[in-house]
Amino acid sequence: QVQLVESGGGLVQAGGSLRLSCAASGIILNINVMGWYRQAPGNQRELVARISRGGVTNYADSVRGRFAVSRDNAKNTVYLQMNSLKPEDTAVYYCNAADKWISPGVNYWGQGTQVTVSS
Repeated sequence: QVQLVESGGGLVQAGGSLRLSCAASGIILNINVMGWYRQAPGNQRELVARISRGGVTNYADSVRGRFAVSRDNAKNTVYLQMNSLKPEDTAVYYCNAADKWISPGVNYWGQGTQVTVSS
């Protein structure tokens, strides 16, 4: 089992910045990909950004150039630096940890952290 604990959400004005963190603990040897998804009311959960243990990244088109995902493998922690935030970025952000990019056999979720961007 893997536990994911998120922090860093909150309320920010449009144009502002926030940094999310997610620390993984437990049996994490088979975790390769860590990242962030988000879900706004009435919408499906969608990918925001992911990063592999080796540093390969994958971003949603809507956030590329504004958000940056990074990880510290020694601390088993993934970060999401969010800049130039827009009201449409408002959502619950979920940390994810998986064994591979596609069709993961192992897939864990955090409890979610609310990000609210006011106009």
